[in-house]
Amino acid sequence: MLTGVTAQAAPAANCPGHPDALGTSRTLVVDPRQYPLIGTMQYAKTLPLEDREVVLTFDDGPLPKYSNQVLDILAAHCAKATFFLVGRQANANPEGVRKMRDAGHTIATHTQTHPGNMNRLTLDRAQKEIEDGIASITAALGDGTTPAPFYRIPGLGRSDVIEAYAEAKGLQIWSADFPADDWRPVSAARVYDLAIQRLEAKGKGILLLHDIQPRTVAALPRILSELKARGYRLVHVVPATPDRPATPTEPSQWQLHPISEQVATSRWPRIPNFAYTATATLPAPALSDVDWRNTAPADRAQRRALRDALWSRQVTLVLDPPALPVPAPGVFKLPESIRVTMLYSPPSAKAERIAHAHAHEVSARQAPARAGKGKHAARVKPAKKNAAKNAVRVAGLKKR
Repeated sequence: MLTGVTAQAAPAANCPGHPDALGTSRTLVVDPRQYPLIGTMQYAKTLPLEDREVVLTFDDGPLPKYSNQVLDILAAHCAKATFFLVGRQANANPEGVRKMRDAGHTIATHTQTHPGNMNRLTLDRAQKEIEDGIASITAALGDGTTPAPFYRIPGLGRSDVIEAYAEAKGLQIWSADFPADDWRPVSAARVYDLAIQRLEAKGKGILLLHDIQPRTVAALPRILSELKARGYRLVHVVPATPDRPATPTEPSQWQLHPISEQVATSRWPRIPNFAYTATATLPAPALSDVDWRNTAPADRAQRRALRDALWSRQVTLVLDPPALPVPAPGVFKLPESIRVTMLYSPPSAKAERIAHAHAHEVSARQAPARAGKGKHAARVKPAKKNAAKNAVRVAGLKKR
């Protein structure tokens, strides 16, 4: 903590009229060709930052209404940032581009029209977007200089085609290490919360913001003040030139969290270089000792015969099936005491109605025949009403 405060004291003291300014702790010079893809949101590498160092980046400008306010806030903190500008915006507001340059910020590119489907464009269209964006910003600068060879893909819509073209052109593609989601319809308080929470989770890195959003303008002063209160330091990134060599770095510094000496694997002892007093020379094996092909017969029939000799053939065993005794006839006879009884089950109401109707129908058909038999006609009896009750159904068999 003391180291962080000391590192910030000098830059803040050089910000006249703003004793509480965050300031810019140092300038980092990078060679875009050394690591052409940075930002751990998408890539394995990021800028070679120390712990609690932050790089501010802004996309989509310039838009005078909000970009000028962002520049004023940064000036009040003597903070330097990198602006990824849209070519069409630069054509409409060249004064804003020059104002960013004159304030000492790094001017980078963000295509010509900010297409939302950059990763699905053909190579020709993607190339035109990149080239036109660089040309528009170069024209807006108006002094013959070109923007820094830093490029951010709109919407971070990366593709192998874009990355290969950018690397061939000497451009360094910047993703980010954490965003604040200020392009979404959220409050300024939410932008502040996300920026600080995600920075605390990472410990350092590239912060992605947008200088065309009112919520960013509202959240930025609080973000910068909180960075200073928590001991963070601001780093300004510029490209290397023949007159300005790249800052010396180690490959591990380009990792967000390089392997620390606190990790056990990094502290394991290395294998020492032993000095042997004497070594025994073993004879080299003969080629015939390892050439197994010389022992195999060349002819297919010989190989088959060798296989049959080495491996047992499949043997089919024929076994006599076991003879079971024939069952005696008495096994199937039932004892004399076993009787089968019909089990009675009362008929259902439906069956009773059907039987009753059937009895009436039979009685009606028999009545005229019996009436013509003289004296026997008087013996005809009507069907009993309870005839249906005599209907039975077999429910099963029961042994007793």
